[in-house]
Amino acid sequence: MNAIPSAAATAPPPVKPAVLPVPGRIASVDIYRGFVMLLMMAEVLNLQKVSAALPGSGFWSFLAFNQSHVPWAGCSLHDMIQPSFSFLVGVALPFSMAARMAKGESVAAMWRHTLVRSLILILLGIFLRSMHSEQTNFTFEDTLTMIGLGYPFLFALGFCNTKTRIVACAAILFAYWLAFALYPVQDAGEALTGVPPGWEHNFESFAAHWNKNTNLAWAFDTWFLNLFPRESPFLYNGGGYATLSFIPTLGTMILGTFAGQALKSDDAPQRRIRMFLYWGIGLLVAGLLLHVSGICPIVKRIWTPSWTLASGGGCFLFMALFYWLADVAGYKRAFFILTVIGVNSIAAYVLADGFGGFLKESLYIHLGRTYDQVLGAPYATLVQGFLALALMWFILYRMYRRKIFIKI
Repeated sequence: MNAIPSAAATAPPPVKPAVLPVPGRIASVDIYRGFVMLLMMAEVLNLQKVSAALPGSGFWSFLAFNQSHVPWAGCSLHDMIQPSFSFLVGVALPFSMAARMAKGESVAAMWRHTLVRSLILILLGIFLRSMHSEQTNFTFEDTLTMIGLGYPFLFALGFCNTKTRIVACAAILFAYWLAFALYPVQDAGEALTGVPPGWEHNFESFAAHWNKNTNLAWAFDTWFLNLFPRESPFLYNGGGYATLSFIPTLGTMILGTFAGQALKSDDAPQRRIRMFLYWGIGLLVAGLLLHVSGICPIVKRIWTPSWTLASGGGCFLFMALFYWLADVAGYKRAFFILTVIGVNSIAAYVLADGFGGFLKESLYIHLGRTYDQVLGAPYATLVQGFLALALMWFILYRMYRRKIFIKI
C-alpha cells in the first residue's frame, strides 16, 4: 500500500528573494581612466620648456601643443582630460547603481551617498586649488568641483530611461546655448577682463557671445564668486574658465551613461563597438558643424554645447578603441601601467594636482641641483619630470598591490 505523502513533502520549495546580478568590471573603463590620469600626471614633464629650448623641432612642438590647453577655440589632446574624466563618471553610474541595488540598498541611502560624494568632490576641488593660496580659494571650475556640482542631477537621471536622458541632455545644452545667445555682446577691456582689445582669439558676429571673459558665465562669476571671502574682488578668471560650465559638463556625464548602459547590457561586443563608433562620429560631426557655421563655437574653457558634443564624440571613440583592445582583443596585460592608475583615479588626481611640484623639488634636494643635466640643458625638465612621474606611479603601484583604493 503506497504511503500518502505528507503536506510538508508536497509543499513547494520556499521561494528565495530575487538577487540582482552584480555587473562585472570592464577592463577598458579602468584603462581609459588610467590613460586620462596619466596625461594629467605627465604635466610634470613640462614639454613646453623642452619645445622652447628646441625651437626648430617640429616633434617637440607637436608634443608641447598636445600637453597644453588651446588659448580659446579648438582642441588638443590635453583638452580631452576633463571631458574624458567626466564622461567616465557617467559610464560608471549604471554599474554603481546596479551594485548598490544588488546589495539591497534603499533609494534613500543611495541619495545620501550621492549627496555626500558630491560635497566631498566639491570640497576636494577647492582644497587642491587653495594649496598655494593665503586663504581658501573658492573656485568652482576645477574638474572635481564640476563633477560634484552636477553629480546629484546625473544620479537622478540614472533612474530614467534612455529617451528621457536624451531629451534631458538636449534640453540642457539648448538652454545653455540660448542663455549665452541672449546675453548682450560685451566689448573686452584689458583692465576689467584681462583680455586686450583685438585679442587674436576673439570671435566676431554672432559667435562673439562666446568671447573670453565677456560672456554670460563671466558675468555670473563676477557676482557669484564675490559672495565668498577673497583676497581681492573677483574680476575675471585668467584662463576664462567659469562656474556655470558644470551645467554642460552634466551633458558630458549624461553621454557617458549611454556608453555605460551599453557595456552593462547583453549586447555582443561588436554591437557595442559599432554603437560607440556611431555615437562618436555623429557627435563629433555635429559639434564641428555648429562650430564652422558660427552657431556655437567649440570652446572647452566655457564648455560650449558644441564642445560637449565634439568632446563627447571623442570620448566615445576613445571608449571604442580601449574596449576593442582590452576587452575584445584581450590585450589587458599590455595596459597594466594604465590599469594601476585607473583603479585609483582619485589618488592619481590628488598626486598629480597637489604633489607633482613637491616631488620635483624633493629630487633636487636629494640628488643635487644639476642631476637633471645628464641629457643636456634642453631636456632638464624631462629628466626631473620623468623621475617624479615614476615616483607617483610607484606610489599607486604599491597601493594597487596592497589593495588600497581611494573611493568617494
